[in-house]
Amino acid sequence: MNLSYFIAKRISFKRAGGFSATIHKIAVGSLGIGLAVSLLSFMVLGGFQQTVSDKVYGFTGHYQVQRFTMSNAFEEAPFSLNSEFAQEYGQLPFVQRIESFAHKAALIKGENEVEGILVKGVGQDFDSLSFQKYLKEGRMLHIPEKGTSNEVILSQVIANKLLLKVGDKVTLYFVQDPPRFRRVEVVGIFETYLENFDDKIIIGELQTIRNLNGWAEDQVGGLEVFVDDSKKIDQYTPQLEQIMDFDLKLIASKNKFLEIFDWLTLLDTNVYVFVGLIAFVAIFNMGAILFILIMERTQMIGLLKAIGAANKQIQRIFFWNGINILLRGLLIGNAIGLGFGLLQDKFKLIPLDPASYYMSYVPIEWNWPLFLLINLGITVLTAIVLFIPVMVISRVDPIKSIRFD
Repeated sequence: MNLSYFIAKRISFKRAGGFSATIHKIAVGSLGIGLAVSLLSFMVLGGFQQTVSDKVYGFTGHYQVQRFTMSNAFEEAPFSLNSEFAQEYGQLPFVQRIESFAHKAALIKGENEVEGILVKGVGQDFDSLSFQKYLKEGRMLHIPEKGTSNEVILSQVIANKLLLKVGDKVTLYFVQDPPRFRRVEVVGIFETYLENFDDKIIIGELQTIRNLNGWAEDQVGGLEVFVDDSKKIDQYTPQLEQIMDFDLKLIASKNKFLEIFDWLTLLDTNVYVFVGLIAFVAIFNMGAILFILIMERTQMIGLLKAIGAANKQIQRIFFWNGINILLRGLLIGNAIGLGFGLLQDKFKLIPLDPASYYMSYVPIEWNWPLFLLINLGITVLTAIVLFIPVMVISRVDPIKSIRFD
């Protein structure tokens, strides 16, 4: 039988009473709470970043392909769907789909207000199922094979400003030479909670923009490219550029909306500092508490030394005691952190103000490799810290320690 392990079990908080039991519980509790908060912090951070990123990519694609132009206007220069890229993108296995689009500036007139907006024209390749989650009222556009249906989907922000609702007829005035207008019906209202989209964009038909600009049936303002993994965008970019026409450019959405993605990256630093401080306090507590337990057991240490126990044998007693505290803390911390994360993910217990946080509830991301890494990191760091107080045992004098009170 392992004598060190046997003695460690005998002095564990299950068998100890009073002060020792209280110290053990404080150690387990501090470690468990620290781990739970660390797990929840990364769950919420990952969920927040993923939710905002998905909204941007869902609205714009992971990339946009556009024609080179010297103009900084909202409207794109047209190019043909018979381009080399449009014909060959299917050879790349990571490309899920492409969607054609074009933008055109306009004024929309409500009952009493006029608002400047940007019409995003979409074609029959528009993935209405993916966009459905942003739809608050009404239905998706009906896009006929030929002609136009003169339908639009407004953002909730624009609809509120102009006091419009589903079923209303509105007039769009397009600033061009000669000026033109279109009478359209509001068939749906969407909301992403992102100001870049909700404040200025409405969804219309690509064919309407073709008719207004005098484009051919195969011409588009751009192509949105959707890939299978947004975390591999930098890896996919060179492969997409290899099949790009000489007069076309590839724009990554994370570069186009740099302020959003830089802000999301900045959140990483805040969470790392916060979790680092919590982990430091929890691990420091473990070392301090183990040192207190050693001081409380000074007479036992002296007695063991007096009957011939080696320093390493006595050190292992308290090391096993620390490992016991560590394992219980990990069990409790994972139970609290993962359990609360599961409840929030299923029942959306904690709401958020969409105007400030771009979503209506606290999101959760299940990153199991990261959770395992956090547990492994805390285990290794705690095990290292445990060696510091047990080194004190080698300096304990048996005669003095037996007298210690």
